[in-house]
Amino acid sequence: MGTDDADAQSGSLPDQDPDRYLRLDNQLCFPLYAASRLITRLYQPLLEPLGLTYPQYIVLLILWEDAPCTVSHIGQRAQLASNTVTPLLKRLELMDIIERTRSVDDERVVTVTVTRKGKRLKQKCACIPEKMFERTGYPLEEGIKLKQQLDALIRHLQ
Repeated sequence: MGTDDADAQSGSLPDQDPDRYLRLDNQLCFPLYAASRLITRLYQPLLEPLGLTYPQYIVLLILWEDAPCTVSHIGQRAQLASNTVTPLLKRLELMDIIERTRSVDDERVVTVTVTRKGKRLKQKCACIPEKMFERTGYPLEEGIKLKQQLDALIRHLQ
């Protein structure tokens, strides 16, 4: 096995300067991570008065679109493990925003529905997407292109 084969198997890039390609500024992951954190932070002042966290808001977006649905469906759409989804749902249930019901046929299956209070909350949240876009100050056309690129990246990675 030659040096190039060993480099390919180890994942290293031949003829590349590690000091250059290992710079934080050259990583795809970091701008995605930083943008995600900054966007989440922009949501906070809009969600806090409603008593919601960003992950709860994501769960509610799924429920408003798909309910009634199972916990596993919510986890798949939100790309969250069930041990992350369950505490979010418990909190939303304590707030009387959702209701969880075990299946009589298979008690491992839990169906989630939105309560009246949850439906009223949807009306209060209707302005959030527009307000968020305004808060970013990002041009609409570029935002649409960026979302399409991120959707394509997510599909590719799945």
